Amino acid sequence: MVRRPRLEDVAELAGVSHQTVSRVVNCHPNVSKGTREKVEAAIAQLGYRRNSAARSLVTRRSQTIGVLASELSQYGPANTLLGVERAARDAGYFVRVAALREVNRDAILAAVRHFLDQSVEGIVVIVPHLEMPAALAELPIGVPVVAVGTTGTDAVGGVKVDQRRGAELAVKHLIGQGHVRIGHVAGPQDWIDAVARADGWRGALDAAGLDADLMFEGDWSAGSGYEIGRKVAASPRATALFVGNDQMALGVLRALNEAGIKVPEDVSVVGFDDQPEAGYFSPPLTVVRQDFEELGRRCMDLMLRALDGAEGSQTLVVEPELVLRSSTAPPA
Repeated sequence: MVRRPRLEDVAELAGVSHQTVSRVVNCHPNVSKGTREKVEAAIAQLGYRRNSAARSLVTRRSQTIGVLASELSQYGPANTLLGVERAARDAGYFVRVAALREVNRDAILAAVRHFLDQSVEGIVVIVPHLEMPAALAELPIGVPVVAVGTTGTDAVGGVKVDQRRGAELAVKHLIGQGHVRIGHVAGPQDWIDAVARADGWRGALDAAGLDADLMFEGDWSAGSGYEIGRKVAASPRATALFVGNDQMALGVLRALNEAGIKVPEDVSVVGFDDQPEAGYFSPPLTVVRQDFEELGRRCMDLMLRALDGAEGSQTLVVEPELVLRSSTAPPA
């Protein structure tokens, strides 16, 4: 049987110490460019691969984070996962993902046990359902847990975009343009983010002394936005709509267009998320932008603090941003 190349073999071929090879393999910054290139060339020539299992036995560190996720077909959770994965990689960690088909205690417990069997050092949770924080708090997990999209409990740290603030930015922008009848196309009300956005819409209208009686619940899809848009077109009481995500806003725009209702001349529309296509809708969509890269970085910041021994639960908040495009204007 052919022996696998070892770290010492790389060091001999590159003409450096095995400590230098270790620094290169572990992406240590204190290695000159020339030395790094020699070591990388030797690694490529020999086909050297680090033995992670053996390393874990020595260091008792797997350098692996488990990510428990659901609803990855949706733009928000999928890009939150991407942001966390990038931040973890930048911090020198690998990510293992368990995608839940159903959100219940048994499914969560099975995924957590799987992660613990894989010796993950911590678990990130991207499950946007209302029952998730309480379910996590009940589980004896034994490693740091950071939940994305919610506040921390005694057992769980939290990182979130201020969804309520994002909704307030959208509604206050519309009020500032002179709109007094502002409807809301909401996401499913068993989602944490959807409830927070609806609360922000309602709170901003209440603060301005305006009625918050035009709310329609969708399912995040463009199809549901289209059906709600048809209802709005058939009974045109609103001069502006705050829509809970960009996909539903796309459906709303089509329905209004088919009914001969012009955006923004007749009805202004604001979306949420700022997916890459939003600036190419017709008209380009004014949105509340979520910074998923920053969300991922904050998540890993909190995780690394916990892994370094910081005690107590914390919550880190990422502020949303209003991006103005052509889908909003003063009412006719």
